[in-house]
Amino acid sequence: MSAPTLSLRGEPLPEFAVAPRQPAGPSPVRRPGSVRRTSTLYVDWPDGRGGRAFLHGRARDILTPVSGGVPIALAEDAMEAQAESRVICSVAADPPRTGLEALVGARAGGHLRQAIDDVLHEERVAGSPLYLLLDDMAGTTLIAGWAWTQWRDEGVIAEQRAHRHERVPQMASVCIGFRPGSSALDLSRAEDISPTLVPPMERADDPAGWHDFPVLQGPNLRRARRIDVWREAGQVQIDATFQDSGALPEGGRSGLHEYRIRAVADRAGEKLLSIEAIPQILPFPECPAATVNLYTLLDTPLVEMRMTVLSMLRKTAGCTHLNDALRALAEVPRLVSMLPAEI
Repeated sequence: MSAPTLSLRGEPLPEFAVAPRQPAGPSPVRRPGSVRRTSTLYVDWPDGRGGRAFLHGRARDILTPVSGGVPIALAEDAMEAQAESRVICSVAADPPRTGLEALVGARAGGHLRQAIDDVLHEERVAGSPLYLLLDDMAGTTLIAGWAWTQWRDEGVIAEQRAHRHERVPQMASVCIGFRPGSSALDLSRAEDISPTLVPPMERADDPAGWHDFPVLQGPNLRRARRIDVWREAGQVQIDATFQDSGALPEGGRSGLHEYRIRAVADRAGEKLLSIEAIPQILPFPECPAATVNLYTLLDTPLVEMRMTVLSMLRKTAGCTHLNDALRALAEVPRLVSMLPAEI
């Protein structure tokens, strides 16, 4: 028997019988005196499978007054882009940004993130909604093709199965879900392509809780985020959601990845004091083990989360999708700066 994989504390990682398949459901009603950021990045293929991928992004920051009632819009950005084999063919933002055209020709991935920082460094420092959308192009284009499997396209399913023997060995040790001995690396394991139905994130009793979503036809992937921040007991409370989902031909959506994060920061919203990640939907039983290493992030300045997560929770110390959820907490200080003054 092989030795158990250890956590960063030197303890054996927990084992899970099945992969989590419990969507969190609709977002909570906005709290009075809170700031909420929501973002969505959709990927679809108007010219059909094999055609260019079209990316539709929108992100918004709103303040809910202490008295409740109508929220106040603080910032809103939108973007449209096209990619072919993950290479950016065009990109535009609303409101427009100078220099975005420099991203054309870059391939979505780690190098694209560096290119975005080179072009829009001030946006990263400011934690703008647009920067979050652009940063998410890497992750969404990587997994976007999965959306076709939810349409039970036999050609896609057969192609993915044929490539599996080539692809899976290359994934060894890229993250905790693909650590040595993981069921994700077992080529004899039958793939589960059945949908995991996810309820709408928006809710009728809080219609302003989310920005408007685009109406798209056919297969599409959506990466959606929500970050709520508010002050309580002299600290900053953080409640965040990260979800990847695909449209279903009969309507509704199927979840691929989903985490909910609860965290506490200091009064200024600058330093991380506690954090908990709840795996809601993940592909393999081994994936949730990444949560045991979150303690390494404590006392991290939140503005440094994008780089700290990549350095502290790299490869088998972390989960690719949990890392994506955590990195966006770098924008928390911006959101805290827009909270109502403490009374």
